[in-house]
Amino acid sequence: MGRRARRREHRARRPPPARPQPAARGSRSEAKDAAARAALKPLREGERPGAVTVAALLATGLAVANIVAFLAGAKIGGKRPATAGVLSYSALMGIAAAGMWRGRYWAVLGMQAVLVIAMLFFSLLALKASNLTTVLICMAVLAPCGALFWFLVKALARIQMPERRPR
Repeated sequence: MGRRARRREHRARRPPPARPQPAARGSRSEAKDAAARAALKPLREGERPGAVTVAALLATGLAVANIVAFLAGAKIGGKRPATAGVLSYSALMGIAAAGMWRGRYWAVLGMQAVLVIAMLFFSLLALKASNLTTVLICMAVLAPCGALFWFLVKALARIQMPERRPR
């Protein structure tokens, strides 16, 4: 049989009919997830979880502290930071703070991303630390960042992702 004939025969073959799959039983973890979702109470209009309020205040504090340090002439590595960098970071934190204050899903998710970046940075810094003071500073940042991240995960479950409107 030639190559073309084999190709024609292969194309002519049809896949076997799909067998009906037996109904899958739910696992214990799926049952626990469903129970946890059922126990969630949606937020009332204007309500904001405590962790989101703390994160909004933290973002506001970071934005203000960044601008104040820049205006006071702070130097990083002996050099003044770029004005555009300082302003963009402060604006980002300000936008995130305003969004979290209004209970917006995207703002809380963005703050979680900032927390993860900070945790990664300070974890790597702790690995390279050459004295106890640096390790203690890293732990003093990592512990509250980790706790806030955890509580924001729970808050996101209550905020829920907004429904998409059809076009």
